[in-house]
Amino acid sequence: MKKDFSRSKLAIFASYIKPHGKAFAIDMALSVGIALVDLIFPYVSRWTMRNLLPQGLFRTFFTVMAIMLAAYVLRAVCQYFVTVIGHRMGTLVEADMRRDVFTHMQTLSYSFFDRNRTGVLLARVTNDLFEIVELAHHGPENILTCSLTIVGAIIILMTINPALTLVLVVLLPACVLFGVKQRLRMQSANREVKKRTGEINAAIESGISGIRTSKAFANEEAEDEKFDIANEAFKDSKVAYYRAMGLFHAGMEGAVGLMQVAVITVGGFLIMRGSMNYVDLVTFTLYVSTFTAPVRKLVQFMEIYTQGMSGFDRFVELMRTEPEIQDAPDAKILTDVKGSIAFEDVSFSYNDGTKVLDHIDLRIKPGETVALVGESGGGKTTMCHLIPRFYDVTGGRVTVDGNDVRALTQESLRKNIGIIQQDVFLFAGTVMENIRYGRPDATDREVVEAAVRARIHDDIMQMPDGYNTFVGERGVVLSGGQKQRISIARVFLKKPPILILHEATSALDSVTEKQIQDSLDVLSSGKTCLVIAHRLSTVRGADRIAVVDGMHIAEQGTRDELLALGGAYARLERAQSDK
Repeated sequence: MKKDFSRSKLAIFASYIKPHGKAFAIDMALSVGIALVDLIFPYVSRWTMRNLLPQGLFRTFFTVMAIMLAAYVLRAVCQYFVTVIGHRMGTLVEADMRRDVFTHMQTLSYSFFDRNRTGVLLARVTNDLFEIVELAHHGPENILTCSLTIVGAIIILMTINPALTLVLVVLLPACVLFGVKQRLRMQSANREVKKRTGEINAAIESGISGIRTSKAFANEEAEDEKFDIANEAFKDSKVAYYRAMGLFHAGMEGAVGLMQVAVITVGGFLIMRGSMNYVDLVTFTLYVSTFTAPVRKLVQFMEIYTQGMSGFDRFVELMRTEPEIQDAPDAKILTDVKGSIAFEDVSFSYNDGTKVLDHIDLRIKPGETVALVGESGGGKTTMCHLIPRFYDVTGGRVTVDGNDVRALTQESLRKNIGIIQQDVFLFAGTVMENIRYGRPDATDREVVEAAVRARIHDDIMQMPDGYNTFVGERGVVLSGGQKQRISIARVFLKKPPILILHEATSALDSVTEKQIQDSLDVLSSGKTCLVIAHRLSTVRGADRIAVVDGMHIAEQGTRDELLALGGAYARLERAQSDK
């Protein structure tokens, strides 16, 4: 069930605990049992010293002590199950959060990923949630048991000596106030650590991904310098966090020590006045230890809390990020696609105000192949991104079969569009898995048929494990032509009525380009096809060519018509023929 992230953070956190309510209840019940044993022992000790030992009831004394020993053995068993069950629950909560944040990121728009680096997002899905295990487990448990122990100890101590108890009650708020103040300081420092961790992850990811480029330009030293900057910032933030943590721990330990010294001092004074006996002071001292134990635990918990909540805050922040591109409430499912596309008075600007397209008009008939050419940065790629709604127009509209793409569901729209790009992304799996990505429910036979049509089957059969050959990270073990033909096989498998070919052959040698172009000719037969190309030789067979220049379509027509005009297209062809 989809969670409501507009609620308070406490309610959101509770919603992740709720599915594991049984484990949570067992964990809390066992924790209460542990607290009760800690509370009972000092009271029983006082009773035995005041009633059993003075009367010589030694057998009864040892019987009571045996019972208390059994109680502590049971306490140890409870502690074991609290640790196991609690941490298991915390792990499940962490896994649920990681699943939700990854699924949510799949819904976010292109613009979100334009603004956020991969390494930073990776930190949010991994590092930020690590501490949630401890927080989900120790949070509710520590709050319950510490509160029960402290309140229970104060009540019992009031029955022994109200005056001495008041000394602790007076010191406790000062201790708590100091802890809260330092906790906030730690939380602020920890947020900075999280931020720097994301940045250093991004630097590492960039350095590893671009290792071939840095080696090719002999720029390893420059990469080291960039990493050192991020690493120094991370180190400084971590040191600042540990300073805050050190002050917090030292202050809390000092406060606990102060309470112990105050009890002995005031207790000794009361004994001198004859208003307290040694047995009660010993009992009181035992209870102070019981009292201070949860205070020490809270000290430890504060660190867990600051780390866990810092990560949880960033998790909630990401989950509250809404995709800029969303389906309309009454969005239609696109069916029976003929393939007509129209840009009607289309304008587009990025969020920072950069204008890319200005009042574009272009109509593409079903089954027609239209090529977009022009200088880099003219808006060709943006036009292609507007069709599947990777971005939304800021003026005018884009239609498919007469339907405004904003009135269609994104899933149905994109299922009818096949995109082949120059920079092919292959997943770190097998050849079979990468081709099947075009249609996950395809049979092995259909995958092979798609590979045959893409003219990559023979290459695959020469690989070590055929279709089960692992392609490596981003397809590193394959050539550029092989990766491109695998991407074409994906689209053969998908069978979309609309194709977008984005510089599909520009990075290939002439022989491989011819092979790929033959595959693309077969693939595009009978389909509406929009081609972006810088090599004009690859688009001479297009039904129509549109020259995108200066945010506008400067001219359009067949190649012969454009050459006869002697305008922008003719200048592009002359420029390429002169090279």
